Amino acid sequence: MKRYKIGVFGAGRGADIARNFMMLDCDIVAVCEVNAEHAAGAAKWLSGDTCETKAYSDFDEFIKEDMDAVIIANFFHEHAPYAIKCFERGIHVFSECISNGTMAEGVELIRAFEKSNSVYMIAENYPQMLFNREIKRICDTGTLGKILYAEGEYNHPGNRRNANYAMNAEARAKHWRNYTPRSYYITHSIGPIMWATGATPKRVVSFASYAPFMEDVPSANFNGDEVSIVTTLNDDGSIFRVTGCAKFGGHHNSYRVCGTKGQIENLRGMGEQVMLRYNEWDIPEGMQEINLYTPAWNDPDEEIIKSSGHGGGDYLTARYFLDCIREGHQPEHPFDIHSAVNMSSVAILAHRSMLDGGMPYDIPDFHLEEERAKWENDRLTPFYGSDGSAPTLPCCSHTDHKPTEKQLDLYFNGLKK
Repeated sequence: MKRYKIGVFGAGRGADIARNFMMLDCDIVAVCEVNAEHAAGAAKWLSGDTCETKAYSDFDEFIKEDMDAVIIANFFHEHAPYAIKCFERGIHVFSECISNGTMAEGVELIRAFEKSNSVYMIAENYPQMLFNREIKRICDTGTLGKILYAEGEYNHPGNRRNANYAMNAEARAKHWRNYTPRSYYITHSIGPIMWATGATPKRVVSFASYAPFMEDVPSANFNGDEVSIVTTLNDDGSIFRVTGCAKFGGHHNSYRVCGTKGQIENLRGMGEQVMLRYNEWDIPEGMQEINLYTPAWNDPDEEIIKSSGHGGGDYLTARYFLDCIREGHQPEHPFDIHSAVNMSSVAILAHRSMLDGGMPYDIPDFHLEEERAKWENDRLTPFYGSDGSAPTLPCCSHTDHKPTEKQLDLYFNGLKK
């Protein structure tokens, strides 16, 4: 079997992802990171018996390497321009979330993709967690009936008084994490239920809940919102309620799908257990009204999966991408490029909805050129650009929110240490 040559753009998260490709008998031929020292360190870590990994700090030089595919794992909102450069060279793309940071980039990404022969996959790994695989399996049986409603929560609170947490999470004052609207980091919440149900969002509304840090906490965060609740109306008539990266209650990743005959969910705080419930008049043969259990992997790579990151999702997502390359086809919904841009559009337009008091926004169908044309010049962004350009949208529901002088002093003094 061919050993694929993989490049890595982003020496942090990208290097973690790359280890899964190494377990799948790929060679990591090059790594690119703007910090040359970090690039060299990652290259040393990723070099194997069959390949010595080269280090680059310039993407345009890096992309000249002989590579079958590139893992794009640079800053969260800056993936699209680099994916396009890969398309232009016929290189396959495994892109971290989100696929595009602006609506215009979504247009450009799909237009460039259509001119290429590259396989593109959004590297959304949460659908491959054990409980989400089981939710998908049950949905596919049809025993839940017509799917009406689904929930996805990615809830990741941090200790507000932990100065080290603040320093590690937001390493620079203009870092993207300090300006990320709560709806933007959405694929971990919406991806699993899009996969399970097959639905695609067509309209979105959103509201945010504001709870800024205490005065004595180091912070350079310009977003005081802790959760954005995003509701979508989908192409099959179903409704989703999801979060972006929320910070409320206890830490959990939870999902629920409800149909006309029953529902399935993973249980908050209960590990990988799921609860499958049917109406008493719709119980399938061999099942109970209430079924509480831990699913089985039923996968020949189970031991490797268990050792992988994000509940096995990192390995399974990489494996699926390589299968698509070997078999010569694009990934299925919701890992394909149109699903990726759809999820990113939900994230972007949910934030616009929130800023506009909950006004609904239609999600464009980027299969259609007439829909693309409406958004091709929309470059509104809550982030600083790599060229230093300032944000053109507020990132918070309280649009005048900013860290206090005391919070900034504590933050910058902490960075100096």
